[in-house]
Amino acid sequence: MNRIEFEGVSKKFLLEGGRKLLRGHLRDLWKGAGSEVFYALRELSFTVREGESLAVIGSNGAGKSTLLNVITRLCPPDEGRVSIHGRLSAVLELGSGFHNDLTGIENLRLNASLFGMSRKQTAELFERIVAFSGVGEFITQPLRTYSAGMVMRLAFSVAIHVDPDILVVDEAFGVGDDAFQAKCIERMLAFRRAGKTMVCVSHSMGTLRQMCDRALWLDHGQVILQGPVAEVIAAYQGRTVARA
Repeated sequence: MNRIEFEGVSKKFLLEGGRKLLRGHLRDLWKGAGSEVFYALRELSFTVREGESLAVIGSNGAGKSTLLNVITRLCPPDEGRVSIHGRLSAVLELGSGFHNDLTGIENLRLNASLFGMSRKQTAELFERIVAFSGVGEFITQPLRTYSAGMVMRLAFSVAIHVDPDILVVDEAFGVGDDAFQAKCIERMLAFRRAGKTMVCVSHSMGTLRQMCDRALWLDHGQVILQGPVAEVIAAYQGRTVARA
């Protein structure tokens, strides 16, 4: 079965051209001046089957993070259809969904509930989540006292312990020291061996080759190439070298 389906999906944003005073907005309204439309994604169509791992690659600004935001329903598409089948958990940049004024415990429980876990399930997994994250005694402290790496470690630990059908990861492979990175990669490989589905964004091509079966290459919100991960990465790196 397909876990993720995109059919002709586009996402656009309005470029306002900077801040304006009220009279500037009124003048534009009177003259009928419209905002410039920027397509972060344009007519994307692809599927990710159960048990597949998809790497999403491309340069900065290619639309990778917007794609993940659409997959995780943080923002709706403007055109096309998106279908997600199964429980989804995500590790997005800088621990999206966490609140700086809440403690690590409160953020853990809140994030787990957003992934569909009950209080009982969260309580049963609490010690394992904290132990894997390595944040130790800081779990009782407000998140604003955490480093960026600690926030991501806690977010990653919650995401992989909620037993999702689909795991979405955005640039989380560089979190923490070498030992923690190795632990994260091993956990994701176990997740893959269990027949779960993953979507991964990273600039580490070696890691993506290790983690993923297929790749989707984006450029300016459009699909340039999709197929076996080694072939797509080779084409992407060849084009990048040619441009240098």
